[in-house]
Amino acid sequence: MTANHLIQASRPRRPSQSPKPSEAKSGSRRSGAVRRREERVGWAMLGPAVLLLILFVFIPALLAFGLAFTNARLLAPYAPSFVGMDNFVRLFQDETFWHSLLNVAYFAVVVVPVQSAVALGMALLVNVKVRGVNFFRTLYFLPVVTSMVVVSLLWLFMYQQNGLLNEIIAKATFGAIHGPDWLNNPSTAMPAIILMSVWQAAGFHMIIWLSGLQTIPGDIYEAAAIDGVSGWQRFRFITWPSLRPTRNLILVTITIQALSLFTQVNVMTQGGPLDSTSTIVYQAVQTGFQQQETSYASAISLVFFVLVLMVSGIQRYLTREKP
Repeated sequence: MTANHLIQASRPRRPSQSPKPSEAKSGSRRSGAVRRREERVGWAMLGPAVLLLILFVFIPALLAFGLAFTNARLLAPYAPSFVGMDNFVRLFQDETFWHSLLNVAYFAVVVVPVQSAVALGMALLVNVKVRGVNFFRTLYFLPVVTSMVVVSLLWLFMYQQNGLLNEIIAKATFGAIHGPDWLNNPSTAMPAIILMSVWQAAGFHMIIWLSGLQTIPGDIYEAAAIDGVSGWQRFRFITWPSLRPTRNLILVTITIQALSLFTQVNVMTQGGPLDSTSTIVYQAVQTGFQQQETSYASAISLVFFVLVLMVSGIQRYLTREKP
């Protein structure tokens, strides 16, 4: 080693220089600019959805709330005026409204447990690793992606007096039983709509159940099989408790869909016969657009909103996590 190398090695090394204050400030400015640019991009991407939400949800809700206390009509020669609670007094004296409310309650009480059970059974059937299971998943889900109007028209033809359903009943009983006119009979119209609605929507909730089933670890089932646990016991003590968040979600979604029953009634029965299939949403649409009483329709919609809010709150309270 030369003398120059020894001299350089003996010299004390200077500590690494810290960034100057000006450099630190410029770096913070750059990071702040990047952050602001990302925020602007985020708001720009969120903007269209917020705009549509304001235009088609918040503004109509505010207008409905305001119109419910007026005598406004869709086409009227006079300006709307404030009438206070007159629309709500008229609503609670309307027999059609009470029929609609009972029909919606009947529909929801039957559809919620039946559709949930059917969807869960379908999910359990397709939650296996066998050849061709994807075909059955697609087959079960096919009615969901079909338009509700198309499905309602198909079942409308099936429910006719000489339709497919009555032909099947007659063939199966060798002509001993002839089916009724399903949609023109007050005692069978709503059960017919319930059957069609469960068939059409069960596939959607099957997918939700299936996603919940696939989150359960397979090791638990393997340990249960080793211990000799039966299939029913595995479902009761492993599968069902593990599906608690999923079934809470399904309960809320099916209930809201049931309370919002409209398309099937509008296409198949128009609320008849004798208001046996009329619903609150159908009554609001008919009142607002056919009878052109927008203020009365707004009152119906406002009451419906309160009812849905109350039912959702009760469900939320009953399905909450217990401490």
